[in-house]
Formats: sequence, structure tokens, C-alpha cells
Amino acid sequence: MTTDEIRINVEKALDEIRPFLESDGGNISLVSIDDDKLVKVRLEGACVGCSVNQMTLKSGVEMTIKKYVPQIEEVINIA
Repeated sequence: MTTDEIRINVEKALDEIRPFLESDGGNISLVSIDDDKLVKVRLEGACVGCSVNQMTLKSGVEMTIKKYVPQIEEVINIA
């Protein structure tokens, strides 16, 4: 998978999870993809101060991204 394909598929994954975040007043944006393995995202809106945002990030966002791009090793939130 090329870097461009990885970016496209990560965006598809974010598009899949975005409606759930928006329903709670939040959002997410892609910051960067490092070495085609590490995805950096920024949680926005209500997600910023949410007490379960780490759980959302790991079990929701990371799992969805890995479904689209299995080679991704980790997803982290950049505040």
C-alpha cells in the first residue's frame, strides 16, 4: 500500500467514525501519518475534555483505522 493509499484509507476510516463523534458534539481530524505506521489525530469539540476520549481513541478510532489499514501500529491524539 502506498503512502497516498494509506492516507485515503485512514480518511475513509475517520469518515466512518466521525458521525458518532459529531452526535456527541465532537470531531476528529488527521494530523499526520508517520512512517506509514503511526497515525496522529486531533480530537476536537466535545471530545477534547471528554473523560472517555482515550477509550474512544483506542477502541473506536484505532480499531476502525486498522480495519482499513492493517499495517498501522498506533493511533495517538495530538492535543
